[in-house]
Amino acid sequence: MIEMKDICKSYKVAKRKGGFQEACRSLFHREYEVIKALDHVSFTIGDGEMVGYIGPNGAGKSSTIKILSGILTPDEGSCLVNGRTPWKERVSYVKDIGVVFGQRTQLWWDVPVIDSYELLKDIYKIPQATYNRNREELTALLNLEELLKTPARQLSLGQRMRCEIGASLLHSPSILFLDEPTIGLDVVSKLAVREFILRQNKEHKTTVILTTHDMQDIEALTQRIILIGKGRVLIDGTLDEIRRGGDSIDETLAGLYEAYHI
Repeated sequence: MIEMKDICKSYKVAKRKGGFQEACRSLFHREYEVIKALDHVSFTIGDGEMVGYIGPNGAGKSSTIKILSGILTPDEGSCLVNGRTPWKERVSYVKDIGVVFGQRTQLWWDVPVIDSYELLKDIYKIPQATYNRNREELTALLNLEELLKTPARQLSLGQRMRCEIGASLLHSPSILFLDEPTIGLDVVSKLAVREFILRQNKEHKTTVILTTHDMQDIEALTQRIILIGKGRVLIDGTLDEIRRGGDSIDETLAGLYEAYHI
C-alpha cells in the first residue's frame, strides 16, 4: 500500500541574465527563484495495482518517484509505503522496491552485466538460492542470456533497458517504480518490455507505478491514471473516465493539458 498525503517539495534555482557583466555580478549577488515541484500531492495506491503517473515535462513526476524511493526528502507531508517512511527507513525499505530510471543506469559501465548483478546480490543481501532462481527466471523472460556476458557500454538502448529491468527485480520487490522505461526503444523492445511488466504483475502481484510520455504504454499497461501538472494532482481516475468520445488517448491528453493550462 502506498499512501501520500499533502507532500510538498520546492527547489531554489539560481537565475541570472545573459552577458559577462551579469555573470560577474552574480558572483557577489546571486538571485534565486523558488520552484514548487510538488504542491500538496495526495493519493493512495493499493497492492497489486498498475497506475500510470502522467503529466508534461516539469510537472513533478520524477520528484514524486524520487520521494517514493527514498532519494528525496519532502518539505512537508507524509508518505507511507508498506508501512515505512521511504526517506527515514531507507536501508530496510529499499528491499521492497525496484526502480528503473529510463535516463539513468544502475549497471556498471565497463564490466559484464552479470558482474553488476552479482554486486547487486551482495548489496541487497539476496540469499544465493533466491538470487539463482530470480536470475534464471529473468534471463528466460527477458532473453538476457547473451547480454549478461556483455559490458553495459556495448549494449544497445533496448538491450540495456531489459538488463536494467532485470536488475531492479533480482531481490523480488513488491513495488516497481518505472520512470520512462521505454524511452528511445524500438517497437520490438517496447512490446517485449510491456509484455514482461504485465506478466510480472499477473504472476507476482507486483505493484507498478509507470511514468511516461508514451500513451501507448499507458493504454497497454494501466487502467488507472493520475494526472499531475504544476506540482498538483489534477485527475485521478480510469482511462475510460477521462477519454472524450472517440478521441485517441493522445488527443484526450492534449485536451486536458490545454484545459488545465499545463
